[in-house]
Amino acid sequence: MQEVNPAETTRAYAFEMWMKAPMPMVTLFRTLDVTHLLKTSRRHKLKFNMLICWHIGKAASQIKEFYMLPVGDKLIKYDSIAVNTIVANRKGEVSSCDIPYSDNLEEFNKDYLRLTRQVAESCKNHDITDSMVIGTSALTRYEIDGAVGIYSGVFNNPFLIWGRYRKSWFKVKLTVSFQFHHTQMDGAHAAQFLDLLQKGIK
Repeated sequence: MQEVNPAETTRAYAFEMWMKAPMPMVTLFRTLDVTHLLKTSRRHKLKFNMLICWHIGKAASQIKEFYMLPVGDKLIKYDSIAVNTIVANRKGEVSSCDIPYSDNLEEFNKDYLRLTRQVAESCKNHDITDSMVIGTSALTRYEIDGAVGIYSGVFNNPFLIWGRYRKSWFKVKLTVSFQFHHTQMDGAHAAQFLDLLQKGIK
């Protein structure tokens, strides 16, 4: 990771316009067809949430804007991406777990299982500070139509939230919300990311 001069990047105008905005976050909603993903999860005994997180990382890794993030009053460029997931720990509370993204699904799955187990048992967050982290929160016990994340002014990371998937006829649908900082990317980049996410899942 390294600080870059915003004026020398494609985000120069966005940096000038949005860094001091009182509410620089944008949220898009998308209903995904996850029919094939659920079948894959069951057939190969892979966690459904892990597969979604991997596809999130895969889609994000194809868009260069995901590798830059406003941090404080600076623009930071990263060489790698990680995906965060929320873990129910042994105390009945929740902890945060960052998983490094790998193009190799088997490797990502091993890291996902190892790190989430470690976090659940230790009740300590696992943070990766040298990667651009995409936050996620899966409210799988509940049916929700969407969620708008909170902007703390501290964390500017992109964030996805989803609830329980819904079955209808021969399709399984999952509605996700995607929040991002406008300095990092524009709506077109976010929509492209969601398109890539859907294509990967199918």
